[in-house]
Amino acid sequence: MKKKKIQNITIVVIAISIIGAIGAYNYSIDQTKQKGLQFGVELEQIQQDVKDLQIKFYSEKTKWEEGDITKEELLEFYDEHLNEFNEIISKYDELDAPELFESSVELLKISSETQLSSDSEYIKWIETGDESAKIRSDTQFQESVEYELQGLVEFYSAKTGIKNYDEDAKFEAPQAGLTQKVIQVAENMASKCNEEFKNELGGFDSDEIEVEWFNCINEAKKWKIEHLP
Repeated sequence: MKKKKIQNITIVVIAISIIGAIGAYNYSIDQTKQKGLQFGVELEQIQQDVKDLQIKFYSEKTKWEEGDITKEELLEFYDEHLNEFNEIISKYDELDAPELFESSVELLKISSETQLSSDSEYIKWIETGDESAKIRSDTQFQESVEYELQGLVEFYSAKTGIKNYDEDAKFEAPQAGLTQKVIQVAENMASKCNEEFKNELGGFDSDEIEVEWFNCINEAKKWKIEHLP
């Protein structure tokens, strides 16, 4: 399986997870508390926009590979993509996030910014054939996924710490103990994936083994998402 297909799968899995978590928050708060509700709706929309943008990003490359569009048309689309991505990222700064959610919003913003850098390097690779740009893109993509997962953990931690939502009320501390245990187990699962599928140099002996590693890592991420308090 080609790297872009693996990336597409990962993008969709992670995007669906974060959107689902944010959506759950919307229904967990009192509907009369409009400030909290509006924050959840707006954050969910930003993450949805990011997901849609990334799916379109890779689907356009597929069109080019299949001869449906020219390379010039692809690069023109990618210019628009970068501009649109920057506009979406700017929306994080417009959110009126409750104090306990500020760190999760910041992590999600960093994730999107890192993904934007990855896309820029990916475009450079398409345009010039520079393999070092492709390597940088892949590295930044993985960093983006890690930031997004950290943002999800922060979001869940904040959500579990909420007892009420009043303008003058304070949030109680999240259940950090249970959260950390879940994170540790998931990290151990990911470490076993690395031990099983990666070679001594930290790479893969075949594309098939790399796909199996991605599936294994995604299972660990899915377990963590399902078991966070």
